[in-house]
Amino acid sequence: MGETHRGDELYFESRDSRSAGSFDASLLREPVSVLRTRRPLVLSMSSTVTEAMRAMQADHTGCVVITDDGTTESKVNGIFTERDVLFRIVDRGRNPAQLPLQEVMTPNPETLSVRSAVAYALNKMSVGGFRHIPVVDDEYRPAFVVSVRDVVEFLVEYFPREVLNLPPLEGVKPQQAREGA
Repeated sequence: MGETHRGDELYFESRDSRSAGSFDASLLREPVSVLRTRRPLVLSMSSTVTEAMRAMQADHTGCVVITDDGTTESKVNGIFTERDVLFRIVDRGRNPAQLPLQEVMTPNPETLSVRSAVAYALNKMSVGGFRHIPVVDDEYRPAFVVSVRDVVEFLVEYFPREVLNLPPLEGVKPQQAREGA
């Protein structure tokens, strides 16, 4: 899981030759453990949606990893995200107070190995449309969660001049203060 394949190497080699000096593709080969990640927020399948939403708010995170006993000592069974709140609860008029996570979580979610490359994480997020992916150890226990924000911050850290000094696009309104999330 997460090993670099020959196809990946060819992609990186061709990228290196086309953009020499502007982008160090070897950064994408780094393991996901180089990203600034947070400990996973873990709950059990019997925890309620309300408990999960309160925990996500308190932890300022967009997902909860679900295990049998609600600890990092057991295997990942599912993931519950802010999108699940919108599409599986609010959109269907369900009451989150007594609703167990087991009924609305995504079971057997896509995961990454702690040895997976950043490029593999990016690809999995892009292809799957994921904002968060649990990273697991060899026993399939949650080690941490990788978010799109973690990857973006990693890239900005290594390429601040290229990313932060871009001129504003014509016709784009200045960013206003965000509401909510």
